[in-house]
Amino acid sequence: MSKFDRLPDRTGTGAYKWEARTEAEKQKGIVAMSVADMELPAPECVQEEIRRMTECGVYGYTSMDERYVLALQSWMRSRHGWEVKKEEIVPIHGVVPAIAMCVQAYTQVSDGVIIQPPVYPPFRSVVNANGRRVIENPLIYENGRYRMDYEDLAKKASDPRAKLLILCSPHNPVGRVWEKEELEKLHSICAANGVMVVSDEIHFDLVKGVEHTVYAKVDPDAVVMTAPSKTFNVPGLSLSNMVIANEERREAMKNTISACGGSGVPYFGRAALCAAYEKGAEWLDEVLDYIQGNCDALEAFLAEHFPQVKLVSREGTYLLWADCTALGIPEEELLRFLREEAGWIVQGGSGFGEQGRGFVRINAALPRPELEKAMKRLLEAVEKRG
Repeated sequence: MSKFDRLPDRTGTGAYKWEARTEAEKQKGIVAMSVADMELPAPECVQEEIRRMTECGVYGYTSMDERYVLALQSWMRSRHGWEVKKEEIVPIHGVVPAIAMCVQAYTQVSDGVIIQPPVYPPFRSVVNANGRRVIENPLIYENGRYRMDYEDLAKKASDPRAKLLILCSPHNPVGRVWEKEELEKLHSICAANGVMVVSDEIHFDLVKGVEHTVYAKVDPDAVVMTAPSKTFNVPGLSLSNMVIANEERREAMKNTISACGGSGVPYFGRAALCAAYEKGAEWLDEVLDYIQGNCDALEAFLAEHFPQVKLVSREGTYLLWADCTALGIPEEELLRFLREEAGWIVQGGSGFGEQGRGFVRINAALPRPELEKAMKRLLEAVEKRG
């Protein structure tokens, strides 16, 4: 039995996924496979550090101290071959706030911001909320895999109103880990048209068997957004980091953060980052193997029982993007069946852009016994329908 097989009890913690369930779903013990946090406990080293910080009894203001910087630098160097200087690190409370700050710092109202749907919904909503204009450069889906449309990107980037591109790397929800050559081509197009790139790399540690290229290695002037949150399952501790080597852009970002009231280093977020980056590598390797086992189990289950449903090739993240279009069922009806009859709480693809309609996103970071229960419920629901 794996140490990840036990389901943590998050009752009474305010956990979004758990509280969003109906009372009937709670009574049945249905585990949501939707929002992107894990149903797996954080590393013991993180838990120990949090306990130590709790026992202090004073939960005051904290800073990006020497331990914080060294832990981050060591992780980036050992895991990604990326040298980060202290002055390049800009802490912020989350990657979504970081995206919003980038939109505010580097564009003006009515400027165009390029996104590559189907993509994480805040990419679109943050742009709209800040009075900028979304420019879509949709990904191309063929032969069970996604790729960038460079011809379309060149056309969209040539619009003089296009000022910024938000890159999702690895990509949520389609699971692509972009190859270095792909990123170099994107950079070439954007640079030629004066389009700045900011790269959301919150999932960049959740890669196995392929190489992730930090976008800053291709474009040293880019803003790269990172966090320990997805990697070590600590998103509720609200800590992320932007790495900005370009001094002018870094100062613009700091000024924007200051204008919005500032962003310190959360007390427990700092503790988690230090412990995770110092001692969490072995845990991460174990959890990546475990999640791969879940993905393999679900892929085999679908191939045997529902061959019309195709899982898009996953190279990174713990999210699976399932192509259900061959079922010929409207998305709303499919989601209703999955939730109400099969107990599958997943996310509909249209939320990631119209290009995702007919797909569902499944979070595979849960105890395998819970995944096995979910697969059994789905079979029973289909058999009941006859």
